[in-house]
Amino acid sequence: MKQYEYVSLSIVKFFGAGSEEHRAVIDEYAQKGWRYVGFIPTEISDSGKIKAIDLIFEQDC
Repeated sequence: MKQYEYVSLSIVKFFGAGSEEHRAVIDEYAQKGWRYVGFIPTEISDSGKIKAIDLIFEQDC
């Protein structure tokens, strides 16, 4: 059985244009034994820009 953890991040500027917050979170969870499995957009602007995401991590129970 798997256990999942979700971490919400706000995207203040264009994702990938200098933002490294996601990397720090992924590294932090990896050190705790979690595996990064993907992300889900949780907030999208009217123009289609992603404004917030949930990073998804899993580990065996």
